[in-house]
Amino acid sequence: MQQEDPAFYWLAMARIRGVGTRTWLHLLRSFKSAEAIFTAENASLANHGLNDDSIQSLKQPDRNRIDSDLEWLADPCNHLLTWNDQRYPALLRQIHDPPPVLYVRGDPGVLDLLQISIVGSRNPSADGRRNAREFARNLCGYGLTITSGLATGLDACAHLGALDVSGRTIAVLGSGLDVVYPAGNRSLAENLMRSGALVSEYPPGTRPLPVHFPKRNRIISGLSVGTLVVEATLSSGSLITAGCALEQGREVFAIPGSIHNPLSRGCHRIIRDGAKLVESVDDILVEIIPSLTVTNQAGHEPAKNDKNLERLDGNSKLLLDNIGLQPVGVDTLVSETGMEAGVVTATLLVLELDGLIEQVPGGEYVRSNG
Repeated sequence: MQQEDPAFYWLAMARIRGVGTRTWLHLLRSFKSAEAIFTAENASLANHGLNDDSIQSLKQPDRNRIDSDLEWLADPCNHLLTWNDQRYPALLRQIHDPPPVLYVRGDPGVLDLLQISIVGSRNPSADGRRNAREFARNLCGYGLTITSGLATGLDACAHLGALDVSGRTIAVLGSGLDVVYPAGNRSLAENLMRSGALVSEYPPGTRPLPVHFPKRNRIISGLSVGTLVVEATLSSGSLITAGCALEQGREVFAIPGSIHNPLSRGCHRIIRDGAKLVESVDDILVEIIPSLTVTNQAGHEPAKNDKNLERLDGNSKLLLDNIGLQPVGVDTLVSETGMEAGVVTATLLVLELDGLIEQVPGGEYVRSNG
């Protein structure tokens, strides 16, 4: 195979049929790069479990489609985050089947911010629409980023709630980023992109097939420290997202409702299965940011933290010791401190709210001058 642009091989990975996510991750861990996989000898690929059809497809990628993907990538709003990219979101990297490639339209730096996913019915009640929007607004008020799936109904309400307060929000699609689904949410997608990002593991031009959405849900939960289910029937896809969150070791929250409302039954089921019953935003905050004091007063304004360094807990001190005047990212802090990515992102938010650190472009952090 002739020498190619390094992005070519990563784009080709998403275009090869018959090779799944886990197989690609196995190959990447063995060969260390996408290029090394595509230039490997057939016998070596066979030794790593690929059959003849997969090897043939890998050796003859669809260059026309990949060239089209490279043209898409030339747009400054479009980005490709690969498994080997330092910008790849740290929390998503921890799940058992992270996508080796992410297509991003907007700001890729928001993917490493502390996120809460809000999901629910595509045919919600008026109370459900109001709750999704209000919870998104209030969580954004604490500096959290809202992640959802851009679907009709409560997903859209969650995104709109974030935009109401100029908050950051991320939409994970089950299609290519140039094929916004549903089409009625195209305007929402464009507005969302200005303060956040559209994300997909599927290359441009991919249609929104039903099989894509359950896979999409693992990314929604995988990017987030917790998932809030607002309303859901027993057959709702939101329960798949909640199940993914539980499997990934993330927090799951649910808003209860009337026993006579079918839209409450999914929430009641996952509460019985261990999800935390939620009545206010404080019920979420105390789980994901236990060191942040919150109130139950109207407006949910966070209490001011004492900036005295002697009052910081051990995790905060350890992180602060590893943050100086040069920008540092979450992956580096995880590596330097040995702390879990979820703990790092939660502690960073506390330090930022406390005025001890500042976030700079690219999702990295520096010591505050204040």
